[in-house]
Amino acid sequence: MGRAPTRRPFPLAAVLRRLRRAMPGFDRTTLAEVSDHDDPFQLLCSCIISLRTRDAVTAAASARLFAVATTPVALAALDEATIARAIFPAGFYRTKARQLGEIARRLLTEHAGAVPRTLPSLLSLPGVGLKTANLVLGLGHGIPAICVDVHVHRIANRWGLVHTRSPDESEAALRAIVPRRNWIELNDLLVTWGQNVCLPRTPRCSRCAISDACGRVGVTKSA
Repeated sequence: MGRAPTRRPFPLAAVLRRLRRAMPGFDRTTLAEVSDHDDPFQLLCSCIISLRTRDAVTAAASARLFAVATTPVALAALDEATIARAIFPAGFYRTKARQLGEIARRLLTEHAGAVPRTLPSLLSLPGVGLKTANLVLGLGHGIPAICVDVHVHRIANRWGLVHTRSPDESEAALRAIVPRRNWIELNDLLVTWGQNVCLPRTPRCSRCAISDACGRVGVTKSA
C-alpha cells in the first residue's frame, strides 16, 4: 500500500503573479473598469446596477447613467423614471432606480455627500450588501477588504482554496487565508479570469495558466 497523500500549501502567491501577468491580454468589464474606481460614488452605483446583471449590461447601463449623473447631487435631482430608463435592461432596474435615488439623497442628508468609509454605514444604504460594501471599501477607498461575487466564489471553490456554499461564506473563509495585502486585488483578478477563462459552465482549462494548481490545494500522491 502506498502512503497517504500529503498536502502542501496552495501556491496562492505564485497563482496571483501569473494572473497579474495575464491581465493585459483579456477584455475587462470588471466594476473597476466600468466605473471611475477613484470615485467611490460611481463605483457604488455600478455595484448596485451589477446585482443579478451580466457584466456587459452593467458596463453599458453604468455608462448611460454616468452620462447624466456622476455625483450624489446630480443623481438626487433625477426622477426615478429617468434613472430607470438609463439603467435598463439591468435586472430589477425599477427597484435599482429607486435604490440609487434613495442612496444619493441619503448620502447628501446623512453623510455630507460622501460615500461612507465603514462597513456598517455602507450596509445601511438601500440595496447594499456585503459584496458591494467590500468592493467600495477596497477599490473606492483603498481600505483592505475582500469582495466576493459569483466569479470569486466559483473560482476559489474550483481551486479548492475554500469549500463553501455561498459568496458570504467564501468571503469569511478567504479573509482567514488570503494575505491582507492581496485583499483588494483579488476581486479584479478573479473576475477577469472568470469572464475570460474560468467560465461558469465550460471553463477553458486548456488555456488556463494555472491549471497545474487548480483543484489540488497542493495535494500530491506519493509513490
